[in-house]
Amino acid sequence: MKHFFIIHLTPSRINLFLMGFFLLSLGLQAQTLQENDKKLDRETNKILKTAEEELGENDFSSAEASYRKAVSKNETSTKARYNMANMYYGKEKPAQATSRYKEAAKVAETKEEKHDVFHNMGNSYMEHKKYAEAIAAYKNALRNIPTDEETRYNLALAKKMLEKEQQENKDQDDKKDDQKDKEQEKEDQNKDKKEDDQGEKDKKEQGDNKENEGGDKEEEPKKEPEKQDDKGEPKNEKEQKDEKGEQEKEQPQQPQPGQLSPQQIKNLLEAMNNEEKKVQDKINAEKAKGAKTKTAKDW
Repeated sequence: MKHFFIIHLTPSRINLFLMGFFLLSLGLQAQTLQENDKKLDRETNKILKTAEEELGENDFSSAEASYRKAVSKNETSTKARYNMANMYYGKEKPAQATSRYKEAAKVAETKEEKHDVFHNMGNSYMEHKKYAEAIAAYKNALRNIPTDEETRYNLALAKKMLEKEQQENKDQDDKKDDQKDKEQEKEDQNKDKKEDDQGEKDKKEQGDNKENEGGDKEEEPKKEPEKQDDKGEPKNEKEQKDEKGEQEKEQPQQPQPGQLSPQQIKNLLEAMNNEEKKVQDKINAEKAKGAKTKTAKDW
């Protein structure tokens, strides 16, 4: 004969049972996730190993493709992004390296991972000559591992390079300002010279205009001083006219240009008369020589 045991479940026992079942489920899920993560890590590491081998053979294209595959397969892998960034850094591609370091910093969990990522990120910024960004990256690295002397040295170097760059920029700005001041001074001098030249030109034109205005004016006839007689008294108009007429008579008439003076005319007439007389005398002499002399008839 079989016996059956009846278990009476109270509410407290039911709650304990459910809680145990829930914890068991969580444990199983965690174990499953952990196993999946380990599997994913193994697959990711396998791809990364292939990428490193390809990189060692200087097959950059294949290595880059393998790193991209690893990053795409495991979105939370700090190692995949960090190693890919190191590849770009070694191939002197600082822009791509910096981008991958930033991605690695977002998924990094441990202080050691964060320190390494920010340290190499600072080195990448130094290659870019972005000293301010490098300083910030080195400081983030030291926040995770403050005792790293290499990071401290790189931080001090980045600060020194930034100061040098700022001083050089300041010197260049001062040089540009000096050049601008010289150009402005030269421009002002040229402007002053043009204004002076224009002023002299205006003065000269004003002087010429005054001379022309003075030349256009009709000169007023000079008023002859009023003549006086022997007693010093002013002569009347009739006396002045009579005296002027007598002076004109006394003064020999001056020949006009192209005309003979009276004396020249007189001399010319005398010369013509003398010539005519000589001719007439010659004719008379010829006549007298040719005439026959009549003699008395001898009876």
